[in-house]
Amino acid sequence: MTSSPPSPPPRAEILGIPLAVSDYEQVMDWMDAMIAAEERGYMTAAAVNLVMSAEEDPETRTAVLGATLAVPDGQPIVWALHALGHSRATRVYGPDLMALYCARAAAAGAGGPSIYLYGGRDRGALELLERNLRERFPGLRIVGGFSPPFRAPTPAEDEQAIAEIDGSGADVVWVGTGQPKQELWMHRMRPRLSAALLVGVGAAFDFHAGLVPQAPPWMQRNGLEWTYRLYREPRRLWRRYARHNPRFVAGFARQYLRERRDHRD
Repeated sequence: MTSSPPSPPPRAEILGIPLAVSDYEQVMDWMDAMIAAEERGYMTAAAVNLVMSAEEDPETRTAVLGATLAVPDGQPIVWALHALGHSRATRVYGPDLMALYCARAAAAGAGGPSIYLYGGRDRGALELLERNLRERFPGLRIVGGFSPPFRAPTPAEDEQAIAEIDGSGADVVWVGTGQPKQELWMHRMRPRLSAALLVGVGAAFDFHAGLVPQAPPWMQRNGLEWTYRLYREPRRLWRRYARHNPRFVAGFARQYLRERRDHRD
């Protein structure tokens, strides 16, 4: 008799996307339980950009809803969960989740989870990331890495990635190719990969490689990280924020008022 897969943390919906009401430890415990049970799934760290991309694009929505777990990556998402009464919700920021899990895996020693790195700007950036992670987390088992092209991969490149990832025996594949590209890739590749977990963490690869600085903690706590990133990369990000931020506020206001009305009724 086969056991059922580990139950993910409780979830609540923001604009139709179920998001974990949890914390880092609970999410990492679930990840370890998935590995121990030899289950397979994928998870994503969802900020405003991904929630709004899912609202606009059916393919992205399918990929996000197909995730075994989505965690609230952005502070505005957490505030939205709090406004709906989910006071236990905390931010599970992709870069911090990656660092904390690498620390946990390294502390477990030779018997700990092994990781694979899929993403990076190029091979050099990926090697820099791997070197930084090994220095920061001695004993971490990094069993391979693959830097895909910025364009859509060819079938041959997909087959190469599958062969390398499966051949590595990785337990967790960290995916850092940007949203929603990484969610589409995980949804498409999940049935073909043997690793227990694929985890999309967006810009975490650039941060941990030291290529892009993170916003100061006080800006992250106050929901101002987007302004810092816009300042650092205006040409790449201004359209995203100009389009998605106001639409998220308007969309959540409608959800909030609707749920308040339904609660009164």
